[in-house]
This record gives sequence, structure tokens and C-alpha cells, in this order.
Amino acid sequence: MSTRFANKVVLITGASSGVGKALAIRVAAEGAAVVLGARGKDAGERVAADIRAGGGRALFVPTDVTVEADVARLTQAALTEYGRLDAAFNNAGAVLAYGPVSAAEAGGVAEQDWRADLELNLTSVFFGMRHQVPAILGSGGGAILNNASNLGVVGMGSVAPYVAAKHGVVGLTRAVALETAEQGVRVNAIASGAIDTPAFRASMGATPEGEAAVAAMHPMGRISRPEEIASFCAYLLSDEASFVTGAALSIDGGFTAR
Repeated sequence: MSTRFANKVVLITGASSGVGKALAIRVAAEGAAVVLGARGKDAGERVAADIRAGGGRALFVPTDVTVEADVARLTQAALTEYGRLDAAFNNAGAVLAYGPVSAAEAGGVAEQDWRADLELNLTSVFFGMRHQVPAILGSGGGAILNNASNLGVVGMGSVAPYVAAKHGVVGLTRAVALETAEQGVRVNAIASGAIDTPAFRASMGATPEGEAAVAAMHPMGRISRPEEIASFCAYLLSDEASFVTGAALSIDGGFTAR
């Protein structure tokens, strides 16, 4: 394993499982001190403890990314504990609302569900970058990566709030990339396909038929492993991607190539 993250501090939200957990393990093994945020305290503490048991450096901070004070506290924890922040992965998110955009009384998405979806999937990224950019600038520059999912670049029916939020993440990523390009902070987004995470296994992948249907949407005929996505994220957060900013990069088994 390389040491490309030696002496660097990496912040990750949604870090208690899935891609966030896989990235935390990956960059810690490459020398990073990781600061992990998630709502699941027990699961998050286990990830941090496992990294420390393997000789890495890790701190878990219980975080609700829809609450700006929590996001600010998470960022400050990196500075307090490790003295700097070099990279951040805004990964927390989920589909909360299903249904058409017709009125709620007609079976459509309720107003509160629309707002909740945007708060979790878009406003949280705004809160994250609001605090991460100054911290990374204070460390001399670095990188931010936002998880936009493939639905940040294509549409899909019955999940309009999520699609709108993730498209917003792509636009927000590009806007902040332009704000910070000359200051040494790179900002990118990934557009990932379906991933074998606990959330997937609790929803579309809960049955063999559901998993097969989702896998068939991807030309490669399968869904990805969290470690596959994490390896690409690690590259984008590393100095090896030093000329990449303002991009929404697909890692989706060909989903968006159709």
C-alpha cells in the first residue's frame, strides 16, 4: 500500500458503512489520519476502533450532516485533534422520498419529504464545504469530493427530490471549484452507480429479484463493491489528481453511457 496520504488529515461523512467506511480504511492504510462523521454512533466508533487497532489514526464524531453546528464541530475536531485538514469526502446521503411530483393527497411526494431529501443530500454538502474550504485553505490547499451519484447527471422517475438534490450537488461542486481553483482547493464530484452497501441491501437489494433488476441497469451486469468506489475516491483526493477540479466523474459500470 502506498503512503500518498502520509501526514494528511481526511474528513469523511457517512463514514459508518458503505463507501465512507471503505474510503476511511483505504486512506488510513495509506497514512492519513481520518476524522469520521455519521449519525450511527456505535457503528462509527467501531470503524474508528478497527482503524486504530490496525495501527492507523482515526477519530469518530457523531454528526447529523443536516445540522450546520454538527458539521462545524466535525471540521473543528480535525483541526483540534490533528492540527489541519487536507481533504474531505461529503458522502452522507440517501433516498428519502418516493413517488410522483403530483400532490401528496394524490399519492405524490409530500412537501416535508421534499425538503428532507434536499436537506440530507444537498444542503448537507453546502454546510460541509462552507466549513471545509477555510480549514483546507489554512493547511495550504487540498481537495474536496462530493458524492453526487449517477442520478446527479441523469434522471429517474419516482425519486425526483433525490435526483434534484444530486443534480444540485454537481452544480454546487462546479461553483465552489471555480471559487477555489486559484487558491489551491480542488473540488470534484463522483457519479456512482449502484453499490453493495447496507442501504442497498435494505432497499432495492433486499430480494434477489430486486438486486438482479438493478444489476441489469448497468452494462457490466453487476453492482459495484464499496472498495471499488473508494479506490477512485482516494485517487481524486490525492495529489495524483492535482489537475482535476470542477468535474463530475462517472464510476457506474457504464450506467450513464447509454
